[in-house]
Amino acid sequence: MPSKFLTAEWRSLLMVNYRMDPAVLEPLVPPGVELDELDGQTYVSLVGFLFLHTRLMGLPIPFHRDFEEFNLRFYVRRRVGSEVRRGVVFVKEIVPMRAIAWTARTFYNEPYVAMPMRHEVSAERVRFGWRQGGMWSSLSARLEGEPELPDDGSEEQFIAEHYWGYCAQPDGGTVEYRVEHPPWRLWRASDVRADLDAEPLYGRAFAETLAGDPASAFVAEGSTVAVRRPRRL
Repeated sequence: MPSKFLTAEWRSLLMVNYRMDPAVLEPLVPPGVELDELDGQTYVSLVGFLFLHTRLMGLPIPFHRDFEEFNLRFYVRRRVGSEVRRGVVFVKEIVPMRAIAWTARTFYNEPYVAMPMRHEVSAERVRFGWRQGGMWSSLSARLEGEPELPDDGSEEQFIAEHYWGYCAQPDGGTVEYRVEHPPWRLWRASDVRADLDAEPLYGRAFAETLAGDPASAFVAEGSTVAVRRPRRL
């Protein structure tokens, strides 16, 4: 098994999920994997969360341990014998630090960009913001009830429990990496507010979908995570 490349805590993960036309996603699917679906539906998710106590190859990097991330992702799977590896592909990932973005682009070819970011996290509401083109965008929601593990086969479980990452490479190949964490407890989310200029970030097709009502939204409690080194398929 590849060694651990990164360890951290991922906390207060706001996941806002939309049903998406698979024809938009197909050109972005890396070689060797296929779109994943639930009950015939394909999804994309806007995800904001806190990256805390980050270590690269076991070492803390001064001034780069705690920060926000915001991403747009969709879901894929890879069949390995009798095993089905459910994973994610990122359309774009935003972090506030250029060094973090450079590291992810260099080692994984992940589509990271650096923008100023901010967050507000409380027992009642979470909010993640980023400054784009001189203006602040944000995603926020209110937490409802008590956190619980998702039901087996539910949309919430499908979204939250993908434990692999896949990324196309410039030479036409694909890398795969494992993300390790226990199942997360989830809060229901209400009063979801998406104030963002999506087209410059993601293109017109994604912007049209993200302008509609989400299929679901929740906040995951999070946990310690480990990201393994990438390997080529």
